Amino acid sequence: MSAETLRANGQESILPISITDHILNEQRHHPEATGALTSIMLGLARVARRISKTAREAESSGAYGLTGEINVQGEKVIKLDKQANDLFKEVMSKDPHVAGFASEEETTFVPFKPDPKRKYVLWFDPLDGSSNFDTSVTIGSIFSIYQRVSSVEESVNEADFLQKGREQVGAGYFVFGFDTKLVYTTGNGVFNFNLDSSGEFVLSKELPQIVTPEESMYYSVNEAYSPQWFPHVVAFVEMLKTMPEKPCSARYAGSLVTDFHRNLLKGGVYLYLSDKKHPEGKLRLNCELNPLAFIAEQAGGRATNGEMDILDIQPTSLHQRSPVVIGSKNEVNAFLKSK
Repeated sequence: MSAETLRANGQESILPISITDHILNEQRHHPEATGALTSIMLGLARVARRISKTAREAESSGAYGLTGEINVQGEKVIKLDKQANDLFKEVMSKDPHVAGFASEEETTFVPFKPDPKRKYVLWFDPLDGSSNFDTSVTIGSIFSIYQRVSSVEESVNEADFLQKGREQVGAGYFVFGFDTKLVYTTGNGVFNFNLDSSGEFVLSKELPQIVTPEESMYYSVNEAYSPQWFPHVVAFVEMLKTMPEKPCSARYAGSLVTDFHRNLLKGGVYLYLSDKKHPEGKLRLNCELNPLAFIAEQAGGRATNGEMDILDIQPTSLHQRSPVVIGSKNEVNAFLKSK
């Protein structure tokens, strides 16, 4: 969608495109949604604005520190994790089209009151990279949207949340750093929004639609785990570092959204594979990898678990983990050939 151009006094001026206008335009690709995707996406944008405000005001809002709880992943819960999860729950429970959600922070899925209009479910990671929060490293949130497979006359069930990533009708992420970004796709390309000073998400003028480079400039992996890697992973990372034409540079922030976003824009590959300590990988298939894989493919990249595309994996449990290589197509394909 191109920006609307007006001519005033013989000069061109560009009106910023709000996320509301953009989503309304994009919904023509989903005639079955009849306003639902617009409503859900605008709700998610409200969540992003509120998390951004909470993070900026962390000192006064009490967002620093631990809650004293342990989540379903066995991880210590940071206060902003819980606040972000509660914001998603609060805002999306009021949407007339959302039947329930599942979250990295919840033991199981959360149903909302049954209503025939509630035809969609959400997956989200409410705060990715939260362990970096008190050091001012960029953090983010990840979400995905599915059309439910259960009867709309009843409450949602587990099958609604165990769909293949190919079934997503929308996915995206927020980035909270020196500015706040919203990146999303509904299967018609990947669009990039910035939160402006008025509190509105507007389509980026510099990079409205993201197409990721086919070749990587960067590789992102936690090399502290290299003693646990299998030989083919060691060999692949060494190849990335020593390619004769253009070796990749290491970039790793320890925040999945941060590393993925940079690689999506600049060209790069992110790895978190099986190793001797994590035979199933460590990242979550449903709330992290499926939405990012959908975005990667829509931007021209690829995502694999080493055996098949991430989006073709049939989930068998809510908090299932998976190995992943995700990013620029050439390097993902090179990994598959190297095995």
